[in-house]
Amino acid sequence: MKIYHSLLAVVLLITFSCKNETKPTTETKSTPKAEVKKEHKGQASVKLTEGEQANALQVAMTYKDDKGNTPFSTLVAAVQAAGVEDALVNAGPLTVFAPVNAAFAKHQATVDELLKPENKSKLAFVLTNHVAPANYGIKQLKKEAKKGRKLYMASGKYLVVENKDGKIIVDGKPILMTVKVSNGWIHVIDDLMVPSDK
Repeated sequence: MKIYHSLLAVVLLITFSCKNETKPTTETKSTPKAEVKKEHKGQASVKLTEGEQANALQVAMTYKDDKGNTPFSTLVAAVQAAGVEDALVNAGPLTVFAPVNAAFAKHQATVDELLKPENKSKLAFVLTNHVAPANYGIKQLKKEAKKGRKLYMASGKYLVVENKDGKIIVDGKPILMTVKVSNGWIHVIDDLMVPSDK
């Protein structure tokens, strides 16, 4: 009988010990998963490594003109307010028609309205109307203009591209400058391309 009680005690002790050992293991496995979800911020949070070419968003955030001004600061602020940063950093190819700060100033009342939290989806729609999910360098834009084709934008809209005396014009806005980026192209414009049914 004593041997039976001793064996029972040993079995209970082993069982109790096993339960205590498995509990921390379960907690350890679930904790990192929760931390990963909290820290995930999307592709836009990926940092540029040395020697790597910058993507469209990184260029817009860091570009400075000859006077040291950041001509795309309003665009970057609008992109962040709309929560569409990842649209500018995906693998591409993509083409961004990037309005300078003065372009937003021309439409200040509209911009102020779009920046209100309740208009976030409208702002996102306007901004994605400046992004084409395709590889449109200047040479390709000239070909599209010659063929009379329209450019399909991430907003779902189509924009007219024209070649007037060697000057490429998209939606009536001339391209002022072009920058090659890791995931496509940035074409600088001095006005907004606001869809009529924004």
